[in-house]
Amino acid sequence: MDDWQEHASRLASHVTDPDSRWLGPVARTPRHELVPRWWEQDRAGEWQLRDGASDPGAWMRAAYADRSLITRVGSLHADDAGSGDRPRGWPTSSATLPTLVVRMLRHGRLGDGLSLLDLGTGAGGVAAYACHRLGDHCVTSLDIDPYLVGTAGTRLAAMGHHPKMVTADATQWVPGTYDRIVATVALSPGPGLRAVVGALEPGGRLVTTLARTCLLVTGWKERSGDVVGRVERDMAGFMLTRSGSDYPPAHADLFALAHEADGEHRSSGRYPVLDIENAWELRSMLEVTTPGVEIDYRSDGDSRTACLIHPDGSWARAFAERIDDPPEVHQGGPQRLWDALERIRYRLNAEGSLPLLGANVRITPDGVCHLSRGRWHTSIGG
Repeated sequence: MDDWQEHASRLASHVTDPDSRWLGPVARTPRHELVPRWWEQDRAGEWQLRDGASDPGAWMRAAYADRSLITRVGSLHADDAGSGDRPRGWPTSSATLPTLVVRMLRHGRLGDGLSLLDLGTGAGGVAAYACHRLGDHCVTSLDIDPYLVGTAGTRLAAMGHHPKMVTADATQWVPGTYDRIVATVALSPGPGLRAVVGALEPGGRLVTTLARTCLLVTGWKERSGDVVGRVERDMAGFMLTRSGSDYPPAHADLFALAHEADGEHRSSGRYPVLDIENAWELRSMLEVTTPGVEIDYRSDGDSRTACLIHPDGSWARAFAERIDDPPEVHQGGPQRLWDALERIRYRLNAEGSLPLLGANVRITPDGVCHLSRGRWHTSIGG
């Protein structure tokens, strides 16, 4: 595609400032070469394969739009799919939208001569931009999926970039040590973060999101081994780290129970039902205070249903016929999940904000995250 430079320059002017050091890397990266095929969902929620070579115009529009392109669903990569394939499951790899890539790299405070670990190779976009900015010798890109690592490495090499490409499970082991680690996968506090903290050089900087939250955490590693920083007043959402070719099966039986059963505890909710999954700050506070909670939200016209489940067997369902109606709430199991959510919503209404954004963070070498702001404090991952 001979005219990609015009598209890339337009994208760069959209996602960076005129004086940004990232303007050139974005403008000089042929992003379409990293994503020759991708998945899109149709209105019915089914995944449809898109092949760039068969529709060059659509390929250019997709590749140089500020959007994420899903490249893998479940264990099926778009590169290996046929036109009739309809994979089921969650996305497991993507080419992250360029705005977010640039934001993450900016949070990394990258500088000349500093080594960078790009944690979560995906399609290779972070590595491509970083190689332009730092030089290939400073960049290492790591992913658990050998196909992603190999394919991204080949495509980057065709652009003239030769970063070090590593296949490893970062929840277990990260080879080497680095001055900067920027993760474009969401890390779970505790054991899932321990190896990453161990791979950061003293004085180095970590940028990551925390699993199942929008919380973007940055911090500097002290000689004690702790990473000390804050929750940025910025938000981002990334796929969870995984230790296999796909995520573990969802708790389908517990979600079925939540949707259908009469609860041991029944009440009228205080607040309207909302799409918790996309109410990022509320969802994050719920995950911080009730780690492991999972969410399902459905709407049909004016009616809304939200279900919460937890691996300990707790579940909740809130249903309302109309948007402004107080919901009918059913809850079961050892925890009252909807009550926990309503306490958070009450705090937000009473105080005007939640204590998450801007909170202080201390990540200890065991990967446990200690959050605090004013008199509020909590620890997750212990």
